[in-house]
Amino acid sequence: MSAQIARVEKLAFAYPEATAAALTDVSLELERGEVVLVLGRSGSGKSTLLRALAGLVPHFHGGRFSGSVSVAGCDTRSTEPAALAGTVATLFQDPEDQIVFERVASEIAFGPENLGLQPGEVTERVASSLAAVGAEHLLERSTRDLSGGELQRVCLASALALEPQLLLLDEPTSQLDPEGAEAFLELVERLARERGMAVVLSEQRPALPLEICDRVLFLERGRLLLDASHAQAVRWLEENAPDFVEPFESVTRQAGDPGRAICTMEGVGYSYRPDTPVLENVSLELRCGEIVALAGPNGSGKTTLAKLACGLLEAQAGQVERWGRAGYLSQDPGRYVVCERAEDEVALGIEGDLARARRWLDELGLGGSERRHPRDLSSGERERLALATVLATEPDLLVLDEPTRGVDPRRKRELGELLRAGSPGRATLLVSHDLAFARSIADRVVSLAGEGVLVGA
Repeated sequence: MSAQIARVEKLAFAYPEATAAALTDVSLELERGEVVLVLGRSGSGKSTLLRALAGLVPHFHGGRFSGSVSVAGCDTRSTEPAALAGTVATLFQDPEDQIVFERVASEIAFGPENLGLQPGEVTERVASSLAAVGAEHLLERSTRDLSGGELQRVCLASALALEPQLLLLDEPTSQLDPEGAEAFLELVERLARERGMAVVLSEQRPALPLEICDRVLFLERGRLLLDASHAQAVRWLEENAPDFVEPFESVTRQAGDPGRAICTMEGVGYSYRPDTPVLENVSLELRCGEIVALAGPNGSGKTTLAKLACGLLEAQAGQVERWGRAGYLSQDPGRYVVCERAEDEVALGIEGDLARARRWLDELGLGGSERRHPRDLSSGERERLALATVLATEPDLLVLDEPTRGVDPRRKRELGELLRAGSPGRATLLVSHDLAFARSIADRVVSLAGEGVLVGA
């Protein structure tokens, strides 16, 4: 068996109606058993490269394609993505968009069943893949009741259940808590070695992936600037893209005590199902001028608490008081896009004020994208677009649920500075698994432990 699993030659691709190419003259080879990390800023072409390796570019997305991509000897120009199932498995940036079935067990069984495996083997793969990602307890759960991080684990298990030769992971740890992210990446490395499976991994939190990868690719504006071994890549990053290897520095905080209370939660409790509390007796105060970061493991109730704070859910026990208007950025803002142009999306909440909308797009590094369709933006760009729609309304309480998902290190620093600059006029609750970012800008970090107990962090 050849050591090579995939080959890309002079690949160029542009999405339909796009004026700029997403990829230009990209060539590389992938070998079985190696872990390849793909880095680059938001919109640099990382996701497009993974889609090309899966055959989704050009078959699913359309667009202008030249060059060639072959996987396990199959030319993707003449091989449909469905024919690559079992050879290639992909975890996309938005796990919510991958879920098909209501039950976790059915979701993971779907892939192996479509490969024609016997029922006994399907059951075995479901159990082993859930165990591999530490999610055996989710087997009988409804996918509708899972947190973002739990959904990501289920999608990871679904990919592993196919036992692919090429595993493509697009931001696979973006919604995992630090312990879960570390455990998953260790698992990926071990499976790559044991099974001879090639892994291509795109990440915007590069510290942990850099520890396990064999090679690093760096993309900029669709061009492959770097294809080097781990050691060579670290030296190159230190010289050319230091924000990918340097720790976050704390953003300067304004002196003075927090102002008036904007939101108080006292003894709050909430359950989605009877006798299964998500939160119990949780109390938290959010004050004007203060940024509070909320951490905790997957499934601990962080998103639920965030929705209670801004009024999207009503507490079933305890009391929530709120003064002023609240703005909420969800974990998956791309699902709520309603307009055809980015500027119209931002203007929607500010009475159609396009001039103001464009100012906020500029503020968040999206100048020039005013007339682009939101769904043509990269995941990180969509995240910043969604943040612009919330910030433009100038809320008294700003609640952000995983705002750095898909956002590159430089943009994270800019986001931190933006949030700090506006913090004196509002209270901010930041839900994040990106603890380095959270600690760099927060005045306080609190954590939800098991069964929704709020503790200091």
